[in-house]
Amino acid sequence: MTGLPVVLVLASGRGERFRASGGQVHKLQALLGGRPVIECTLEAVRASGLPWHVEDAGHPGMGDSIAAAVRATRGAGGWLVLPADLPLVRPDTLRRVAEALAAGAGAAQPVHGGERGHPVGFSAACGPALAALAGAQGAAPVLRAQREAGALVEVPVDDEGIVTDVDTVADLARAEALWRARGAGG
Repeated sequence: MTGLPVVLVLASGRGERFRASGGQVHKLQALLGGRPVIECTLEAVRASGLPWHVEDAGHPGMGDSIAAAVRATRGAGGWLVLPADLPLVRPDTLRRVAEALAAGAGAAQPVHGGERGHPVGFSAACGPALAALAGAQGAAPVLRAQREAGALVEVPVDDEGIVTDVDTVADLARAEALWRARGAGG
């Protein structure tokens, strides 16, 4: 299998923690810099130049969402799993994770300040395992297998966006402050 990896934008979650924290809308529709969180995430994905797929069918768990997205993009050169609630991830981070896969990594994970984040990249060889996922756990078992096999590459990045997800109203306020510090999204 050849070709670029596909960025899988996972947007199937119900956003219950955001509403429970006082949010009045779904977290992906909450405004960050005057635009919905999901639009901020998609802007970075589009700017990366990588092919992408939004999985928003309302699956019961992250594993189910990943599996459906992988099945929908069979034949891809790999996958970058990106939760849609990471609106500050940078396009160059997406490209760097994709480059690690192109260089032969079985999996690649960005790291900022010692903290692992998203998107997590998986080679095409991981496709069957990803397509078989189910439940809330996501791709952790596949990532763990790649780590144990010595096939996981950690990609150091200067991008706090890999660990800045929006799960609560307080998270949104933190993301807004970081967005403003970047120069209004620059």
